Amino acid sequence: MIAAEALLPAVAGFLPRQRWYAGNTAPSLLNVVWIEETRPSWPALVDLVVDADGARYQVVVGLRPVHEYPDFLRTHGDGVLGEVDTAYGRALAYEATLDYELGLVLLDRVTQGKERAEHVRPVGVEQSNSSLIYDDRLILKVFRRLQPGPNPEVEVTETLSAVGFSHVAAPLATMALENTHLAVVQPYLVGGTEGWALALTSLRDFFGVFDTQSVPIIDPNAPPPPAPDPSEAGGDFAAEAERLGVVTAELHLAMAEAFGQRAADPWAWAEDIGAQALRVSDQSLDPGAVRSVLDDLRSVSHAGAAIRVHGDYHLGQVMRTDAGWFVLDFEGEPARPLEERRRPSSPLRDVAGMLRSLHYASIVGLSDRDDVELAQAWEARNRQAFLDGYLAEAKRGSILPSDEQSLLAVLRAFELEKAVYELCYEDSYRPHWGHIPMAALARLSRRAL
Repeated sequence: MIAAEALLPAVAGFLPRQRWYAGNTAPSLLNVVWIEETRPSWPALVDLVVDADGARYQVVVGLRPVHEYPDFLRTHGDGVLGEVDTAYGRALAYEATLDYELGLVLLDRVTQGKERAEHVRPVGVEQSNSSLIYDDRLILKVFRRLQPGPNPEVEVTETLSAVGFSHVAAPLATMALENTHLAVVQPYLVGGTEGWALALTSLRDFFGVFDTQSVPIIDPNAPPPPAPDPSEAGGDFAAEAERLGVVTAELHLAMAEAFGQRAADPWAWAEDIGAQALRVSDQSLDPGAVRSVLDDLRSVSHAGAAIRVHGDYHLGQVMRTDAGWFVLDFEGEPARPLEERRRPSSPLRDVAGMLRSLHYASIVGLSDRDDVELAQAWEARNRQAFLDGYLAEAKRGSILPSDEQSLLAVLRAFELEKAVYELCYEDSYRPHWGHIPMAALARLSRRAL
């Protein structure tokens, strides 16, 4: 129906508008690596893998007659590729996952007809991939930026499920090009609530109960009231944070069983974290504090084990269901090369990621308020609850540092690493949130010096 060359100009203009594309401008070199017409009739479906300046992407293109402009594109202008020539005449090319009819075709294709659905809807959040939900029963994820080898989301969930870790959604079907995964279908966790949403609900309840800004000052010479206790709010998150800590430890013990473990190398970790810290300016991070944190890391003689880890662990990557907490999205930080994301590391790297996420939630939950004391009280309570649950369970294995001082040294180093990553990320995508990792770096600096 359509030649690959006819799509290239439209794809070149489409890529820079997509959240999952690494660049900001059209690629200077763009080639089609693979193309397949899944559905040659209207609306047509064309799947292609392109090489854009050395990086590979999957683009799923829908085609309709040019005079049939579908309503779903009127609110998704970034999903339009443009007009192209086909064997059946001029056509409108667009992002196929926006099309209800083609969404059902995608499910049939990936599952080879083993799954059927009546309803489909896209996941309406920013992602490095594209996901579709079917009948609130299945979720199909289309991988966008492709790297050679199995996708970690498929590889890890299949392997963890095989060793009996039940807190993941194991794949039901996959599609691959040679050894590179293009898509996966998994059970959809119906009725689940993302950890981030639960945390913000807890914060709203806490702030509503202890609204210190609305308390009148009767006697300015009286001693200040005691600091509010988050446990006294109806939406206290601490019990969930503790249960999440336990599940996180179970995840790490299962990772060690499934993928093996090796001796930790704190010197190598220190070198890597130090190199990343050079990416931020001296105004954001005290060089002396960095040296102190990394020196403490290098001094650890028994740093635990290096295991396969989640790699991008935060409240948005976990979901609470009636069956408990589930862990999602094992692809790791998308800005890192795949080889680096698969490299064994300390389990405390994931722990640091969740602790940083609790800090993020406490600040975002403030919204327009200026009551930092409340945010700090909530963060401290839930940070400790998560650690209590995690450490009690993780100590059943041999994956952690041998003593508390060593554990804190390793954890502090990975919190530094995560805050540096966050600052670079926010500078690129959400500059208005840059103050959150900057506050964390300042806090880490004060502790280190």
